[in-house]
Parts: sequence; C-alpha cells; structure tokens
Amino acid sequence: QVQLVESGGGWVQAGGSLRLSCTPSRTTFAVYAMAWYRQVLGDERELVAQINIDGSTLYADSVKGRFTISRNKARNTAYLQMNNLTPEDTAIYYCKMTSNVRDYWGQGTQVTVSS
Repeated sequence: QVQLVESGGGWVQAGGSLRLSCTPSRTTFAVYAMAWYRQVLGDERELVAQINIDGSTLYADSVKGRFTISRNKARNTAYLQMNNLTPEDTAIYYCKMTSNVRDYWGQGTQVTVSS
C-alpha cells in the first residue's frame, strides 16, 4: 500500500511563509503529476497547484505569485512554498499523486494563518 507522507503544515501569522512537502512511501510506478489541494470544512476540495511530468505548472488564481510548487524527480517529492500567507489560506492541505496505476492522496496537513 502506497502512502503519501506530508509535512510542513502549522500555524503562522499573516504575511508569513510555510513549506509543505509530500513524499510517497514507495514508487514502483510512473508518476505523471503531483498536486496540492486544500479544503475548508464545509467546502469542496480545491486545486491549489499542480506540477506535471514535463515540469509545467498550474496554479489557482488565488495563490498565483505567492505559492510555488516544485518537485524532486529522483525522490518523487513535491514541495509547496507558500509566501505572504493570509487567513484565507487557512485549510487542510492534501497532496495528490497521479500515476499510471491510480491516484493517491495524502492524509492532509493543517495550515492555519492568523491575522
């Protein structure tokens, strides 16, 4: 069973930064893309950022210019650098890995931004 291990969440004041990371417990398959989603209680899960196998990236409009997604291909680790955080960024952040077998999700990591 593959697990995605997330880390880096926590509490920060508005204007601060956090860096999330996501690493699979094992990879015996091809990884096509890795992404970060976030969800606030009662709302739908929304895409924050995605990085594809060719290095192309996609961002939600609300985080463009503040968040940067990157990937260590050798380790299949994805990172989300979050700068200039606002209280509206408060959510549970989930990592998603798209492979040639199936999609995998992490357990989620809480990010709380206080004003």
